[in-house]
Amino acid sequence: MTRLRPARPGGQHRPAGPATADRGGPAYRGGPAYRGGVPLAEVVRSGFVEGRHHGSVVVLDAAGAVLDSAGDVTAPIFPRSSNKPVQALGMLRTGLRLADPADLALVCASHWGQEFHLTRVRRMLRDAGLAESALACPPALPLHEGARDALLAAGGGPARVQMNCSGKHTGMLLSCLAAGWPVAGYCRPEHPLQQALRAAVAEATGAPVAAVGVDGCGAPLFAASLTGLAGAFQRLVAAPAGAAERTVADAMRAHPELVAGTGAGDTLLMAGVPGLLAKSGAEGVAAVAVPGAGAVALKIDDGAARARLPVLASALRRLGLGAGVLDRLAEAPVLGGGVPVGAVRSIW
Repeated sequence: MTRLRPARPGGQHRPAGPATADRGGPAYRGGPAYRGGVPLAEVVRSGFVEGRHHGSVVVLDAAGAVLDSAGDVTAPIFPRSSNKPVQALGMLRTGLRLADPADLALVCASHWGQEFHLTRVRRMLRDAGLAESALACPPALPLHEGARDALLAAGGGPARVQMNCSGKHTGMLLSCLAAGWPVAGYCRPEHPLQQALRAAVAEATGAPVAAVGVDGCGAPLFAASLTGLAGAFQRLVAAPAGAAERTVADAMRAHPELVAGTGAGDTLLMAGVPGLLAKSGAEGVAAVAVPGAGAVALKIDDGAARARLPVLASALRRLGLGAGVLDRLAEAPVLGGGVPVGAVRSIW
């Protein structure tokens, strides 16, 4: 993607020369690069504002029209793991069939590596005749603090199955088996599976994939605008019962604890707001849709997860939502001496 120097006065960016390619594919040349956002959240410590987080956010109404927005919501970004529900849609279209909807929820997950996550991933692999070594995601420790501490205390260490994207990678492997494609090289952008997933992302977001990169888990990553991402989530929840889109949404909403983990923002939102579909991603990305209300997609420019939920709660209130869980997520605590002394809160 084109490298950008710091903004000139007035917010204009100046390209830093020709774009260069990396192992994720050709350099981005598909149009204007993401320009960055505006102040969305502030960090307050002991009553003093010590910092601000910039970003971009779009809110769509129930008809899919833009109700409100801030920052750059039309240029492509990497949605990171917020793409997973749409990638799962592509897997279903390649022939993936899972008897238990909970398995599909895990395919869409950025799981925290708790035992109930790992047991299910291992069973899915075992039932397909696959070893854990077939996973192309890198070895990792669980994201859940308690699960990580218990693992280390028992003498364990990083493993591929514990990586938060192992459910998605398992779904990719099973999709290859269902379609008769080789499992070797399933993460290569030219593999027929990834071509199918790219097509699914383009269709769901309403625009061609603007760039292809390599996600943290090693799988291809497909760029889309925040507006396109919000629209994709709205299509997932608005689809009729029995449609592949609705199958993905229903699985995630029925098993929110599998999509993230105990106490995670996505889990709390889906458990606390009837019908809500949520999936966060790295680098401060989040996407949410509520049937009959609308959809939201956002990106915090510095990637700070602490600003994501307060801004998301503010955005969801613009759709008329008033669930108590939004009050719980509207501020992220700022600690001093191990106790709360302030908060990160939305200013949008």
